[in-house]
Amino acid sequence: MAIKIYKKNNAGRRNMSIVKSDLVFDKKPEKSLLAPMKSRAGRSNGKISVRHQGGGAKRRYRVIDFKQDKFDIPGKIAAIERDPNRSSFIALIHYKDGEKRYVLASEGMVAGMKILTSANAPIKSGNRTRIKNIPIGTMISNLELFPGKGGQIVRGAGSGAILTAVDEKTAQVKMPSGEVRLINNECYATIGQVSNFEHNAINIGKAGRKRHMGVRPAVRGTVMNPVDHPHGGGEGRQGIGLKHPKTPWGKPALGKKTRKKSRYSNKFIIKRRQKRK
Repeated sequence: MAIKIYKKNNAGRRNMSIVKSDLVFDKKPEKSLLAPMKSRAGRSNGKISVRHQGGGAKRRYRVIDFKQDKFDIPGKIAAIERDPNRSSFIALIHYKDGEKRYVLASEGMVAGMKILTSANAPIKSGNRTRIKNIPIGTMISNLELFPGKGGQIVRGAGSGAILTAVDEKTAQVKMPSGEVRLINNECYATIGQVSNFEHNAINIGKAGRKRHMGVRPAVRGTVMNPVDHPHGGGEGRQGIGLKHPKTPWGKPALGKKTRKKSRYSNKFIIKRRQKRK
């Protein structure tokens, strides 16, 4: 895997880069595992709930098996593919009983490799087993929070959690953010970190590439008029003139804690993530 940096033929190509991998197949996706995907352009009930979204290339959803509940049935990796809907690569699995499924690809997965989901699965990258059967210090990903619900956390490209301790009923897991939390040790997790760890090093390079992703231009509040934004107005280049930045609706934009104080999962968090400096 390597990062390809384009030649500076024009302004849009300057510093533009992509991730190139010899392991990724240039093929059409498995037709039986595709689903329609409607573009909502950041709208909920017709009203914009997330700004700066819209347009973009038409995509179809790849149905990902986050549960991986084909227990004790070995599967063979037929291909590693790109998924336009997520940052990590996905793997097409052909199971011994003839079924095909997409799963999140772990680092080290290659075509032809065999994987297994089992309570007694070998500790090998790509295999999936109960947390209580995984050695302490192992990198894991695609973790369940509740037994049988399927992977919910640690699913982004290059992310991986570290198993730090296992007790009778719970296990301590250190998240990629640095947070340490308790998880039921009957939950399943995939061995190894998620693929495409170089994803965060790519340079988009030009605005058009962002438009293809469905991201529209964002205008700074400080260049607007006072009627449009709390930061607007003033002659020339002005500061925001406020102690803390606000949204166009006057809500705090930075530093405001949004987590509910009585959230049910507070009791599972042993150590909060460190604040960025």
